Amino acid sequence: MASVCFYFQVHQPWRLRHYTVFDRDSNYFDEQKNAEICRKVANKCYLPSNLLMLKLIKKYGGKFKISYSITGVVLEQLERYAPEVLNTFKHLAATGCVEFLGETYYHSLSSLYSKDEFFRQVIAHKKTIERLFGQTPRVFRNTELIYNNNLPALIEEIGGFDAILAEGADHILGYRSPNFVYRPVNGSRLKLLLKNYRLSDDIAFRFSNRGWSQWPLTADKFAHWVNAVNGCGYVVNLFMDYETFGEHQWEDTGIFEFLSHLPGEILKHPDNNFKTPSEVVDSFEAVDSIDVPYTISWADIERDLSAWLGNAMQTNALAEIYKLESRVKSTDDPDIITDWRKLQTSDHFYYMCTKYFSDGDVHKYFNPYDSPYESYINFMNILDNLDYRCSAAIDAKQQRLIACPGGQRRSGRSQKTGNKNLSAVDLCFSERS
Repeated sequence: MASVCFYFQVHQPWRLRHYTVFDRDSNYFDEQKNAEICRKVANKCYLPSNLLMLKLIKKYGGKFKISYSITGVVLEQLERYAPEVLNTFKHLAATGCVEFLGETYYHSLSSLYSKDEFFRQVIAHKKTIERLFGQTPRVFRNTELIYNNNLPALIEEIGGFDAILAEGADHILGYRSPNFVYRPVNGSRLKLLLKNYRLSDDIAFRFSNRGWSQWPLTADKFAHWVNAVNGCGYVVNLFMDYETFGEHQWEDTGIFEFLSHLPGEILKHPDNNFKTPSEVVDSFEAVDSIDVPYTISWADIERDLSAWLGNAMQTNALAEIYKLESRVKSTDDPDIITDWRKLQTSDHFYYMCTKYFSDGDVHKYFNPYDSPYESYINFMNILDNLDYRCSAAIDAKQQRLIACPGGQRRSGRSQKTGNKNLSAVDLCFSERS
């Protein structure tokens, strides 16, 4: 049997506006550009893809199943700029054939820098998925499929998850196949679902490449490749960006037609089916453990962290933003804390990447900057202003305490919810949950 497990990443960052050293306001984000791109992608990808998925689920009587990992930042944008898209995701959730996975709310690299912040973002994202879609995520997908041996312990400490998705990189698999279920090497109870990157990338990256030896890719040809897994694997994990459909691969490439015929071709084989990630976890036992001492991801040909930490600009920018954590949170200012979290989104550091020789087209996609150096300077100008705001907020907080020693806080920075006092750090998330 070959179970096809479709997983789609849905994400758009809060893009930054042009910000110079002479700017003093706290308006860091380009409202017009964010609205424009969100609506553009909604019309080209999210709406037509969601409607097609709903049609396919109905056509095949629930035999066609898919899963999504939707970041908190894109959900905020959909609520603001394209609520009709959010409604179609809710309709998908109601079918019972769609699973929503856990993520970091801000699509951040916090798992590498701050355990506390990572926990807060994962929990906040889980609450948002529960509120919007009525599901509690059972499977975790870290930002950009970032994974190493330390991640399972963090996810188990948070609790509630049964599995983690990761990249099926050759250098961690060796002779083994990504078409089985695995476990972490450290004895964790969690299971690992590894991406079949060859078959995934055939759709995500090679579909419209006329120079590819397998072009044109048809649904029956792809189903034949899936059928070949029977006997040498349980599951074909097809993980990709949702923007593959209609945005990365435009409609005129035939991508939607391919997708509309694919379930029928897959299901022609009597031993094939579609499963969500949690169904895969429930159906198959782990066959071995996977040792990942060095961090991997699904980005670029190296499948490591070099897309975000490949040069001194990126390393410095990431170090500086997480160095601000204690100062930011000590302000008890929800606006400062939220802006800091939006600045953690991995895209900001991806735009600073200088790896244009091998992966240039990927790094230029939706990139608002003319060069990675411009991206770095713009980001650091904003970070400098955020640091200034922290100083002002902390000074003001100290002045209030001096003026009202031992008295009740009057700043409005904390509120009561039920019988629990929530700080501004928690309120930034609780108000969305």
